[in-house]
Amino acid sequence: MVVAAGLLLGAGGLWAVGAVTTPRRTTPMYDPPVLAGQQLWGYCAGGVYARHGDTIVLTSTGHCTTQGTVAYDPDGTTVRGVFGPAARDDTCPHPGHRCASSDLNYLVVAPDRIPWGHLNLVDLGTGGYRTIEPGTRPLGCDDIAIGDPVEINGRDTYRTGSVAEKGEYLRDDDGDYFPCMIAARIPVAPGDSGGVVLVRGIPAGVTSRAFGGLLGFTPLAEGLDQVGLELCTMPDCGLVPPGDDP
Repeated sequence: MVVAAGLLLGAGGLWAVGAVTTPRRTTPMYDPPVLAGQQLWGYCAGGVYARHGDTIVLTSTGHCTTQGTVAYDPDGTTVRGVFGPAARDDTCPHPGHRCASSDLNYLVVAPDRIPWGHLNLVDLGTGGYRTIEPGTRPLGCDDIAIGDPVEINGRDTYRTGSVAEKGEYLRDDDGDYFPCMIAARIPVAPGDSGGVVLVRGIPAGVTSRAFGGLLGFTPLAEGLDQVGLELCTMPDCGLVPPGDDP
């Protein structure tokens, strides 16, 4: 499968939009400074927490903003963090395009906006919370199969569906090339970009594109590797929170 000019080729008659689900929240309401999966900045959603050495970051999408952009709380004055670089390949098989293993970048979260003790918790809105268990390995392209169950939250609505296709993504109008783009039978909307995608309940992707309003995401494992990040699978991501030093 190759995605070109914003269309999913070979998809004629394939798509059946999955029903939007709104299950009751079964976990207590919790609104820390910035929780994985929550609204991040403008029209972006937050992905998952990761660490770059001793620095805590929150993943998002590379097409949403640029390196050095400051993210604010809704009050417009409180700084949530500063965006770092997007995943990029040094070489590209398609001249004139930007190539990357995943449509991923990250927010270097301001120290007072880090939810210590909850870095492995993902907020799926009405879908409740998901805990990333210790030792969980993020999924890559080869780990994801057609028919696998998919969950996303995005900006404000929890949705479920299944993987429909996967393959290369090449577009001339936006200039991007990804060796792996996964398509799922889930409706998406503005504001979903950057949100975490769970496949079989495991962090697997970054919401990246819409094909006729349906979800296109790039794999998480390859994106984390490309920018040197490690997925947080423990409440404090293996670090000692400020103030807890002996």
